[in-house]
Amino acid sequence: MITYIELWKAKQAWIDLSKEERGNYLAALAPAIQQLLESGVQIVSWGNNEASTFSKAEYDYFAVWTFPEIGSVKNFESMVEGAGWYNYFHQVNAMGNAISPQEVMAAMINL
Repeated sequence: MITYIELWKAKQAWIDLSKEERGNYLAALAPAIQQLLESGVQIVSWGNNEASTFSKAEYDYFAVWTFPEIGSVKNFESMVEGAGWYNYFHQVNAMGNAISPQEVMAAMINL
């Protein structure tokens, strides 16, 4: 199981769109998201990055997904890029296999 985390914030190009244009763009993404879910991808959480978060990352929104295998991740990344998402949003991603806290700590110790 692969965990994938996205953090994003709007670029000026997004802000410059009308509300109707923003809504139309996001509505056009719905079928692609549905296809992902039907292929075994899961949405763990989407949300707003709360201003009161300690040591807050400078991004406004987040999404946490799980993917069954790397091929579905690569398909997702291609879909996001192909949809022109990065024209409208500054985004950073994190991805990795879900492992135990002990395994992460061991990796930290063994740097």
